[in-house]
Amino acid sequence: MSAADLRDWRDRGRMVPATPLGHEAFLIDEGNPEAPPESTVVLLHGFPESSYSYSGAFPLVSGAFDRVVSFDFIGFGFSAKPADGFAYSLIEQADVALRLIRGSGITGCHFVAHDMGDSVMTEILARLNENRPDWFRDGALSVSFTNGSMVLGDAKLRVGQRALVSPAGRMLSRIMDSPKIFEKQVVSAQGNDRLTEEQILDMYSASTSGAPRGLMAELIGYLRERRRFEKSRWLPAVRDGAMPIQICWGADDAVAPVAIAHRLKTEVKPSAKLTIVDGLGHFAQIQDPEAWFNGLSPFWSEIA
Repeated sequence: MSAADLRDWRDRGRMVPATPLGHEAFLIDEGNPEAPPESTVVLLHGFPESSYSYSGAFPLVSGAFDRVVSFDFIGFGFSAKPADGFAYSLIEQADVALRLIRGSGITGCHFVAHDMGDSVMTEILARLNENRPDWFRDGALSVSFTNGSMVLGDAKLRVGQRALVSPAGRMLSRIMDSPKIFEKQVVSAQGNDRLTEEQILDMYSASTSGAPRGLMAELIGYLRERRRFEKSRWLPAVRDGAMPIQICWGADDAVAPVAIAHRLKTEVKPSAKLTIVDGLGHFAQIQDPEAWFNGLSPFWSEIA
């Protein structure tokens, strides 16, 4: 990847209204816009990433689905980064996701989520379990969770993450806003040495596009929501989901270790398909899109 690739990614998508106040989100929607729900997939990115994290996997996913949709959550990638009117909570990000899905005319789809996107997905599941809206009449046909700290008790938060959610987070975020520190944090979370410097720099460029200094401390505030809603709302939503669910994990992950995947399988959703992919770290879809896709794709064939 390169700066030119990032520009090409920007040119492939469009900006669309994403909040009641008119904040816009960057949306990628490729393939057949008339594809039925069973041939449509929505990809939810993590922190500190953007939809660009899936760019290497798009050609592979497009071979399994006729329509592939992803977007940058508010505050990430090319999407708006408002100073007010948006608290960067996962509740709000779920609102954004559903608004964009509805605006795209999607009445049902498969979901793939990563990292922070896993928790957004659990909030979406909680809502769908309670009251599926008429416009999403076909519902979530499957959900694939990939490397994310969904069980905080098993997570191994990095020094930078703990610093950003501390009372001094906003000040520290301004100090830590540099490619060098970003690289150290990504390498620490990844859990192996298989991300290239160019891949990490691309992540930095995509995630900080147009971002004011100190924004990272706002974005990572979702960790507090995980503590609040994990046991009372979000993991029960996974447990109660009626659709096929898979848990696909890179084995080397240092921040969301494989113990989380096993706990999700044994204690939350025993019926889920569990796949552990050796050699992949936290940012698996960036490190090796093909190995990441090969870990996920058999599930889709099984439920077809």
